[in-house]
Amino acid sequence: MSKQAALTPSGIETRILFIRGQKVLLSGDLAELYEVQPKTLIQAVKRNAQRFPEDFMFRLNPDETKLVQRHNLRSRSQNVTLKRGQNIKYSPYAFTEQGVAMLSSVLKSSKAIQVNIAIMRTFVRLREIFTEHKELAHKLEELERKYETHDRQIHSVFEAIRQLMTPEQKPKRRIGFDVKTG
Repeated sequence: MSKQAALTPSGIETRILFIRGQKVLLSGDLAELYEVQPKTLIQAVKRNAQRFPEDFMFRLNPDETKLVQRHNLRSRSQNVTLKRGQNIKYSPYAFTEQGVAMLSSVLKSSKAIQVNIAIMRTFVRLREIFTEHKELAHKLEELERKYETHDRQIHSVFEAIRQLMTPEQKPKRRIGFDVKTG
C-alpha cells in the first residue's frame, strides 16, 4: 500500500481492529502512518506515560498478538512473507481513539498532525456507519413487529372469509315418519 493510499479513510479503516471490545490501531501501524520507527513511537509514549491511561492504550497479550500477526499476514499482503527472525518479538500496543488523539500532543511534527486528522475523520466516519446500522436494524425490527401483527390480522380475515364461503351444514331432517314405540 502506498503512503498516500494509507492515509485515505479506507486505508486507515483496514488497519483498525476490534480488540477487547474497542476499535484500536496498533503501534506498528501508527508508526508506519506517522513515518517513524515503532521504537521511536513507543519511546515518545513512555516519556509521556501519564497521558496514556489503560483506556487510551494497552499492550496486547501473547494470544492477541498471535491473532493479530495471523490477521496481518492474511489481509495486508498476499505476496510478502516474513523473513527469518522477523516475527514479532514484543507484543504491540493498541491505541484507542482517545489514545490516537493523545499521540498528536506527543508527536508534534506536521506529518503527525496530518495523520491524526485523517485518523480522527476515519473514526468519526466509522461511528456514523455503526450508528446508521443500528438505526436501520431498529427500523427493521419495528417493521417485522408491525407486519407480524398484520400477518395475524390478515390470517384472521382469510379464516373468516373461508368460514363464510363454506356452506352451512344444517342437520339433515329425516324424510318420513318417526315411529315411536312404546
